Amino acid sequence: MECRKGCAACCIAISISSPLPGMPMGKKAGERCVNLTKDNACKVHGEENYPEVCRGLKASLEMCGTSNEFAMKYLTELEELTKP
Repeated sequence: MECRKGCAACCIAISISSPLPGMPMGKKAGERCVNLTKDNACKVHGEENYPEVCRGLKASLEMCGTSNEFAMKYLTELEELTKP
């Protein structure tokens, strides 16, 4: 499955503890990644500095569903479940 254009749920909903371009401390859950454009495209996707954590996240029907809203809700709930 390919990412839905303009979704960016994984770039907003989940926390990332590793450094990201422009975000050396990572990002909090619900925080928009600074590498997203206004139309929710990743400015560093496929570039040399594209983070390993982002490379490893693959779109799936389970995670992404059939809408951007589903993906955001699923990932937000997953993030809540994984909090210590």
